[in-house]
Amino acid sequence: MPRKAEPVSGRRLLGSTGMLRADAFPRFVPRAPWWGPDLQTLRNTLRGPVAVRPEGTRTERLTLALRDGSGDRLSALLERPRETRPDAPLVVVIHGLGGDETSAYVQATAAALLASGYPVLRLNLRGAGPSRPLCRQQYHAGRTGDLRDALLALPGSESLVVVGYSLAGNMLLKFLAEHGAEVPRLLGAVAVSAPIDLARSSARILEARNWAYHRHLLAGMKREALAASSLTDEEHGILREVRTIVEFDERIVAPRNGFAGAEDYYARNHARRFLAEIRIETLVIHALDDPWIPGRLYTDFDWSTNPRLVPLLPAGGGHVGFHAADARTPWHDRCVLRFVARLTGAEEAEERAEPDAA
Repeated sequence: MPRKAEPVSGRRLLGSTGMLRADAFPRFVPRAPWWGPDLQTLRNTLRGPVAVRPEGTRTERLTLALRDGSGDRLSALLERPRETRPDAPLVVVIHGLGGDETSAYVQATAAALLASGYPVLRLNLRGAGPSRPLCRQQYHAGRTGDLRDALLALPGSESLVVVGYSLAGNMLLKFLAEHGAEVPRLLGAVAVSAPIDLARSSARILEARNWAYHRHLLAGMKREALAASSLTDEEHGILREVRTIVEFDERIVAPRNGFAGAEDYYARNHARRFLAEIRIETLVIHALDDPWIPGRLYTDFDWSTNPRLVPLLPAGGGHVGFHAADARTPWHDRCVLRFVARLTGAEEAEERAEPDAA
């Protein structure tokens, strides 16, 4: 009988038969006043970025060419700490839907990694943030060729670890199955709060309890689309009519990217169908109380089918929240630090990031 995941809390986390077990990671305990899934989710928005780039960080703007013939390029911010750990990999951090390199969770992850001696690349997807003026097209949940091209275009020879949030987490997991072997420098990956079943996640965001989230996400999707230089007059009219994310995917994303409709787009690009094919060591982090993405997408999957996957599924944490009771670096960032250290065979670094404000 296939092993199904059960809801977990504290240290009762799912194990893995691969190189690293889930119980090797710290437990998640939420901190006051961020109780429950919604406050955990909204904390980054309510408080804004609090991460501070460590003193002495060197930065460089990179432009990475894509190979699809579109002429589009991706913009990325490369950051190197004053003192880099020996044999440290470059950690590529990718924002979620409506985000970019300045998103609060991206800044927090970058600050934690830099403080522990790891170089970081904050990658802006096609049409997002600083990539927007360099692109005519836009990213979507399954555009894995963009990630492959960006990683292959990176200068240097250091190994790579990729961290993807939310929609980029889905893209990353799909990429690992499709193109992971094409990037020899790729050492490991982390997906956080990924909508691994796009259809069921889209249905969840349309529920009445999520109306405010849905309104916010749809407004951001429309803003990004309107900023695209290739948007036609007809598409401008469609955007005025669109009332839901599913309708946006049906009438904008699908026809722009060669899908028959939203159902086809979701079916062909959801990461869950690719999980068994991943051959790269991968940490999969998801809170079972995530208000946007059903926990059953994760608990119903038979993780024993792929020993390369290490699922961390705490009972709480919200969507890209994980604001923990010890008032330091967010829990998922501490897990990323431990995962990267184990991948490289290094001793776990003491967290040198400043305590996170409540």
